[in-house]
Amino acid sequence: MNKYLASGLCLLALHHSAQALTLPASPVIASAVDNDHVGLATPTTAGSRLNLSALHTPGSVESQTGEQIRERGDASVQDAISRATGLSRTGTPGDGGTSLSARGFTGQGSVMQLYDGNRLYTGMGTSTFPVDTWSVERVDVLRGPASVLYGEGATGAVINTIPKKPFAGEIENHIRFGYGTYDRQQQALDSGVSLTDQLSSRLNVNRLRSNGFIDRGDSSSDFVSAALRWQAADNLSFTLAHDYGDQRPQNYFGTPLINGHLQKNLRDKNYNLSNDTQHYNDQWTRLTSEWQINDRVSATNELYYLKAQRRWQNAENYNLSNGQLTRSGNFGIKHNQEQVGDRQTFTFKHTLFGLDSQTVVGADYNRIRFRLANNSPFNDVLENGQPIDLYHPAPAPFESKDPFKPQFATTTKQFSGFAENRLQLTEQLSLITGLRRDYVHVDRNDLTGGPKTDKTLTGNNWKAGLVYAFTTDTSVYGQYATSTDGVGGLISLSPGQQQFDLSTAKQTEVGIKQAFWDQRGEWTLAAYHIVKKKLLIDVPGTAQLKEQVGQQSSNGLEASLDLQLPRAWQLQANAAIVRAQYDDFSQVVNGVQVSRDGNRPTDVPRRTANLWLSKAVTDNIRAGAGVRYVDARYADTANQNELPSYTVVDATLSWKALRNTTLGLQLNNLFDRTYAVSQYNDGQQWILGEPRSFFVTADHTF
Repeated sequence: MNKYLASGLCLLALHHSAQALTLPASPVIASAVDNDHVGLATPTTAGSRLNLSALHTPGSVESQTGEQIRERGDASVQDAISRATGLSRTGTPGDGGTSLSARGFTGQGSVMQLYDGNRLYTGMGTSTFPVDTWSVERVDVLRGPASVLYGEGATGAVINTIPKKPFAGEIENHIRFGYGTYDRQQQALDSGVSLTDQLSSRLNVNRLRSNGFIDRGDSSSDFVSAALRWQAADNLSFTLAHDYGDQRPQNYFGTPLINGHLQKNLRDKNYNLSNDTQHYNDQWTRLTSEWQINDRVSATNELYYLKAQRRWQNAENYNLSNGQLTRSGNFGIKHNQEQVGDRQTFTFKHTLFGLDSQTVVGADYNRIRFRLANNSPFNDVLENGQPIDLYHPAPAPFESKDPFKPQFATTTKQFSGFAENRLQLTEQLSLITGLRRDYVHVDRNDLTGGPKTDKTLTGNNWKAGLVYAFTTDTSVYGQYATSTDGVGGLISLSPGQQQFDLSTAKQTEVGIKQAFWDQRGEWTLAAYHIVKKKLLIDVPGTAQLKEQVGQQSSNGLEASLDLQLPRAWQLQANAAIVRAQYDDFSQVVNGVQVSRDGNRPTDVPRRTANLWLSKAVTDNIRAGAGVRYVDARYADTANQNELPSYTVVDATLSWKALRNTTLGLQLNNLFDRTYAVSQYNDGQQWILGEPRSFFVTADHTF
């Protein structure tokens, strides 16, 4: 990796003549977003608060439009974003199915997911929003540490999902009806209109139903997104938005392995309970004001209220012993979470040391209330589990020795101040820096009779990056950035976890980005090195004590290519290689401390790659196909249980049958591969990807 860093730094030292780079403006007036293409010239919402384009950002940023996502048939944001460079899915029902892996780091505590720039703090490692992709305008990704922008919990990456916005102009309506395999159904509406010269609105509604690919695998999802924008003056606007999602996903905790191997004929079996439950309800309300105070100063404020309610009731563990499969782990869990927050920023265009400069300063505040109820300590009625037939599992009702009751409630107060600056050192060389200070205080009330506890945590993060523009279409960059992660979800830290500080990480990254062939092609290449310290490891000779001395690291290369080829062909491709390992990490196994040094962290593939090729066959017919590759991953820190690699092919076809009507066909998992997306129960259960399926859509605009 050192040779990549050295070569990149040498590139930064080169000097070539080119036109001066100008800072992009921060417009207040809304307009329709280009849904067809995003690229290096597109301002990124994830990589900076300065409204910089990807080409001018010293980091690995990537975007997908909502149109691209829906055209490819990706039902969730996680499905879509796992086509991005170096990202893969690791989600399970326990984390809401939304967990991701990036740059050797996994889970909600290291890969942050935002919605419209806002963060819902994760309780017990769970996030259940956004619901689907119908209302998505764009998804932006910043790979690598992002704590200087968004606070703790963003060492691997940050993903920002941007919903569709109100726009000026005539009314536009879009309806969709869809039907496919497993009785999958969709009815959706997207409606936007300017009510007056100053008032515009946007409404999205999406209803999904499916029987699922496993027995008793029914699922449902209802989503409503509404926004109203008031242009109070030429330089002042207000947007009120509310998003509501209600989900009952396919309640599937995986397929058990038989003697360490998967039997494909068990692919559609459901080993869960007769009264199993998995239910998520999320609400996001936001009031955004944008004020262009003068030519050099603008201000933005975002006031928001977020609410999440989640409920699980399942038998989660299926184990085979001496030829007998048993069902155990009857877990009943409920989350209630409310978050109120406000973020204020000011953007200044000015000079510094006689050089052109732009600065963003701001502060945000959040108050989060989280309440957990469950049937801890989760003792089953049958101590050794309930025997069930492997091939004909009979459902049974939920049973537990322990009552379902409130466990704890927390109130978390978070405050941060942050600043980011871009300084134009020369016509071609710019310096981007950032600082952030976080303060978090958690009050925890044990509702089972235990003591009240509290913890104050602070985090200091900074970044510095140089971008050198060889031409207006080619730039190289180098960056150093820090981040912090919690040892668990901040709002649900146990008394034991409250003893520890935040984990810290640092990254060095270099890269090159270029648009070429008259803007018809773009490519990027990045190399990075990340070290994360203060991991929790077991204390020898104790049952549960931990100490915060562990370390893990990752080195990697990432590349992407986007081509607009002759004869209406389009190609998007990317690949990533990561070498991730524990540098200083051990566990106590059967009373003996065992080193995991050199082992790969769980759920981290060494290689990922994606390709999508599409063509406009005629003016009215378009076809596309894509390949997704994920390398083998380990399910345990001992690196003994392995999930095999997989390659999945998807295809699409659309026909514009009438001027305003388009018929579409989506084919997922074209070659019917049986593959494990993620794992559960320490790798003894594989959560399988959906078998081959089709989905037919009819879209009409008016």
